[in-house]
Amino acid sequence: MMENKNFKSGFVSIVGRPNVGKSTMLNQIIGEKITITSDKAQTTRNRIQGVYTTPEEQIVFIDTPGVHKPKHQLGQYMVNTALSTLNEVDIVLFMVNVAEKKGPGDKFIMERLKDIQTPVFLVLNQIDRVHPDELLPIIEGYQEEMTFSEIIPISAMNGNNMDRLLEVISSYLEEGPQFYPSDQISDHPEYFIVSELVREKILELTREEIPHSVAVVTESMQRGENDLIDVNVTINVERTSQKGIIIGKGGKMLKEIGTRARKDIENLLGSKVYLELWVRVEDDWRDTPRDLSKFGYKEEDY
Repeated sequence: MMENKNFKSGFVSIVGRPNVGKSTMLNQIIGEKITITSDKAQTTRNRIQGVYTTPEEQIVFIDTPGVHKPKHQLGQYMVNTALSTLNEVDIVLFMVNVAEKKGPGDKFIMERLKDIQTPVFLVLNQIDRVHPDELLPIIEGYQEEMTFSEIIPISAMNGNNMDRLLEVISSYLEEGPQFYPSDQISDHPEYFIVSELVREKILELTREEIPHSVAVVTESMQRGENDLIDVNVTINVERTSQKGIIIGKGGKMLKEIGTRARKDIENLLGSKVYLELWVRVEDDWRDTPRDLSKFGYKEEDY
């Protein structure tokens, strides 16, 4: 535990439409990959906490699923999860992509942000993709909708202005305890992150309905001889046809998923990994409460 008498701490929620760069920003701040990224919407499904610690402060970031109009029970779970954090934290970062026009999704979120007492920062991502002269009208467009405590332009991918963002967050925090050990960067167990890394590769390699029909569960991780870790992961899909796509012709797709995931898992665990992937069909799991709970989407989370 820190001895610093003026130590500050707090919780910061990151909200925004799907695919605006929330996970990229969190990984940039933490300095390691703790949450998966993808060019497909709705990549993040659970609240993921990233822990940023210095000798002076500890900031616990909560990366929420992108807020969107739900089409099934899994989607409703994701939206409820995102919105449930807003009154539990010290600061809310409302993140937008300045390279895209303000849409109904942004207005949907802002309507809900107006009702909370928590300070809301407008974080404008991908400023490197627009001309500086275009930025002010974009900011004014958001200010017409609501009043923000702070407005901070960044580029999450390049790390531009991230120091400024952290400085401003810190200025809002009060003295408080250190919630996590200094070397802990996430509240999620390794099992969860391993599952997410496998799911990320599926998102990278598959199209259409496949990415969002997949639930990945790490069944076991056991350290064997020569520090080799045996990792068993089950990929659950909704239909037999999807199982065929995941496996691929002659098992080619499954092998590529495994090869890519193994590299990230070895970086995470700091050891050589033997990764076994299994594919199982669970009919319509996204609309089955029992399956949602089994795969880690529990109603008590919101």
